[in-house]
Amino acid sequence: MASLRTKGIVCAVRPHAEHSAVVRLFTPGHGLMAGYVRGARSREKRPILIPSNVVEGEFRARTEEQLPSLTVELSQSRGPYLSEPLAAAALDWSTALSAATLPEAGSFPQLYKALSALLDAICFAPSARGWAVALVRYELLLLSELGFGLDLSQCVATGSTNDLRYVSPKSAAAVSGAAGEAYREKLLPLPKFLLVAEEPNWADIFDGLSMTGFFLERSFFAERRADVMASRQMLVDRLKRAVS
Repeated sequence: MASLRTKGIVCAVRPHAEHSAVVRLFTPGHGLMAGYVRGARSREKRPILIPSNVVEGEFRARTEEQLPSLTVELSQSRGPYLSEPLAAAALDWSTALSAATLPEAGSFPQLYKALSALLDAICFAPSARGWAVALVRYELLLLSELGFGLDLSQCVATGSTNDLRYVSPKSAAAVSGAAGEAYREKLLPLPKFLLVAEEPNWADIFDGLSMTGFFLERSFFAERRADVMASRQMLVDRLKRAVS
């Protein structure tokens, strides 16, 4: 890659030296890409390099092994929504999750579209219910795209497709009400809105967040980067306070 120009979602900004930063963009065609931005902490560039903003980036590198330099131009700012604590926590978690889990230079076009839609929903949905559902679906899609997908199509114990109520923590597969009744305290609730088109209540949404949170932590953060999950817990706590 001598030079590449692409749009991307700013997902992480890690300070480097006194004035610069390593910035990770989630791009539609090339997945997560890292670049070195000089003067990233300047008054001019700080409002551009906010996680969740969309930028036009140009990567330049002399060799494939070299971390490319990156210049950015702002395309869409989500900075104004950072003044709202709930929206800010949701934007922070969505981008931090993407930066912490996606392998660099892998193409994930479906995930890119889903993240773009989720970030827009966080900013523009009339209520948190709209984007909270989108967040559960994004987390499920990310698990699937990275090889940790859940099988919610049939009961892992009986093969039945009826009355699916739980998810097994061990197999990451659905369990019917009858098969799981005796073990329900050890199983995760499976919210119905993930199986059929219906308007979920908040109890179902929090069940969905608990389910995806369990598998995210087990798959990616059990032994490292516990701080990433801490930002998710802050988001869930704010959601619960907002709807209580």
